[in-house]
Formats: sequence, C-alpha cells, structure tokens
Amino acid sequence: MKKFLILLTLLCSISLVPTASADVLPEFDDNEPVVTIRHGEKATYFEYRVNGKLKEIKVKPVVGKTYYLRPTEEGEFQRFEDSSLMLPKWILFSW
Repeated sequence: MKKFLILLTLLCSISLVPTASADVLPEFDDNEPVVTIRHGEKATYFEYRVNGKLKEIKVKPVVGKTYYLRPTEEGEFQRFEDSSLMLPKWILFSW
C-alpha cells in the first residue's frame, strides 16, 4: 500500500511539472548584412554580404591603418579609407 501511495504521488507531481517548449527562432532578413570574419597572418578580414552579394571587405592589418576594399564593375577591388555601408556601430561596453 505504501508503494502504491508513493507511486501515485510521484505520478501526480510529474503531471504538475510544466512541459518544456522550444522557442521559434526569428527569421533573418535578407537585407541584413552577413559578416564573415577570417583571420590571416598579417590581417583580419571582415566580409560584408547583402543578399549573398559581396559588398565590402574590411581589412584590419596587424600593423597599420584599417582600410576597405569594394568590388568594382570589372571584378577588381578598389581601396577606400571609409566604409560605404550603413551599419549600426554601437558601443555597448568600453573600459
């Protein structure tokens, strides 16, 4: 009889526990830039793609100033000192 009561209370307590549910992840907007970071020996490269098309590469060398490469109509890259993309560049923490 004691085993039956213990089993019954365990079953009742399990049924009161809420079940876990998976959250649905938000879908990504195709207009949002996708950033791929590649680390090289002499620099770090940040590739910015919008709708799968390469828009800009940010080159951050180990020594020297950061610059940007943008593809031209001829399939080559042109060097610029400033970015042409309108991206939020918030600083959340700094110390």
